Amino acid sequence: MQTACSLEDILAGIAPVPPWATERAIAATILPFSLIRLAALTVWVYLCLYCVQLVQFSPLVSKKYKTAASLVSLLTGPLLLLVLFVIEVAKKWAEGDQGALEMIRQQFKAAFVSVRSSALVRKEQRSILVLLDSAGRSIDEIYGHGEGKRRDTRILDLTEKLIAQALERKASDILIDPKDEATYTIRLRIDGVLRKVKELKAETCKAIVNSIKAVSSMDIAERRRPQDGAFIAKRGRNTASFRVASAGVLNGEKLSIRVLSQVAGVLTLADLGLSRRQQSTIQETLKKPSGMVLMCGPTGSGKTTTLYAMLNEIDRYTRNVITVEDPIEAVVSEASQIEINPKADITFAKTLRSVLRQDPDVICVGEIRDEETAEIALRASQTGHLVLATVHCDSNSGALIRLLDLGVSPILLSSGLRLLVSQRLVRKLCKRCKRPARLTEGLIREFRDKGIDPSGMLEAAGCRRCEGTGYSGRMAICDIMPVSDQLKADIAGAESLIEYLRTEGKRKDRTNLRKEGLKRVSLGVTSLEELKRVIG
Repeated sequence: MQTACSLEDILAGIAPVPPWATERAIAATILPFSLIRLAALTVWVYLCLYCVQLVQFSPLVSKKYKTAASLVSLLTGPLLLLVLFVIEVAKKWAEGDQGALEMIRQQFKAAFVSVRSSALVRKEQRSILVLLDSAGRSIDEIYGHGEGKRRDTRILDLTEKLIAQALERKASDILIDPKDEATYTIRLRIDGVLRKVKELKAETCKAIVNSIKAVSSMDIAERRRPQDGAFIAKRGRNTASFRVASAGVLNGEKLSIRVLSQVAGVLTLADLGLSRRQQSTIQETLKKPSGMVLMCGPTGSGKTTTLYAMLNEIDRYTRNVITVEDPIEAVVSEASQIEINPKADITFAKTLRSVLRQDPDVICVGEIRDEETAEIALRASQTGHLVLATVHCDSNSGALIRLLDLGVSPILLSSGLRLLVSQRLVRKLCKRCKRPARLTEGLIREFRDKGIDPSGMLEAAGCRRCEGTGYSGRMAICDIMPVSDQLKADIAGAESLIEYLRTEGKRKDRTNLRKEGLKRVSLGVTSLEELKRVIG
């Protein structure tokens, strides 16, 4: 029996395959989609997601429209950004006199800087803000007795967010005030102007006040007597210092938090906005081996910041610089900084006496508050020391009256003083939205009669970058008065000088400040309204 068959027999036993079946089998082996189309779709999806991220950082999209713009970008990808970019370039081109290529280059540069800075801000926001007391303990350790357990996570989170918001918006003060028995108001002083940021229930805000008092080493149970304290906020490598003051008021307890300047230690006179002539006058005085430079102005006028800028003009490697401050607001390299502590009986007068035994070349006195401090500082300025000091008053003539009223000898005052600097801070116009000032014909004639060109004057408009205020940042306006030989003789005869300073001197100082301010107004740096607000 035949058990095997040849290949020909097998093939002969199979029915022939029709042509249409062969074509169907071949079609079944082909993929139901195109690889190129799939790759293109994948790239488009990721491009749309990337554009959504760009929309969140883009300066072309307002904050209130970011959600809607993100949804549109999810579908249209880069088309929305391209349309917004073209509209922005066309708008800028119509407003200015630059070419289209230059405008496109500037817009690309601005977009790149915005995305980069926003990414850095987001990265910084992800880092944890830690509040520390003077001993270095965190708020978690204070509330959890070292175990890191929070009693009320929500309250402490609100406290940290409040401090973080103040730092991000570059506020100089945080004010927490009871509005009534049920509500508290939280305000930030930004560029010298208070802005209300939120209102909270009294129960919640009292808990926030207690947490700040706890980290500031203040007595939480005491709500009537005024208290002072301080704490530190640390985020990554950045550190900010805060000074706290509390007082019992109607309907509750008021808390004032001063944010100490984080950049004061590196600023120069040019950074403050002083003219070259003023910078030269101050620098020439700082080169002299002895004499007193007295900074004067009201609270919040930037006296300490200018004092630090003067210290930065001094060669601290060849001159021994010692500062006496209350408190130390910024670190100055190559300088010995001493902080006043009245509770430990470390006062300005006692510290100055010890400083004179430490071979100083330059002595910086944070504030002259009493006759003893004033006399020691002035005597030091006569014995081969350069003394920098501040005093709270509104003008140069007011500073002389203040020192004479403290009981300082007119002869001592006239021989020690070398330079008086009165200062105010004015807000600078936002570079993005400032516009030509609308002046009346009478005002234009008045300016031209005084030799002032009003054509370059600008005014505030308001945009999203400056939060609708029309201003961003501040600059100093100074009235500098060198103490000449004639002025020294007048000070020595103080009997007739005081009455003159109280009338004519005060008016003259205000006029000088107004003149310096009008120079900045005519250059378009600040506005006439801001100058009137600050100087009057």
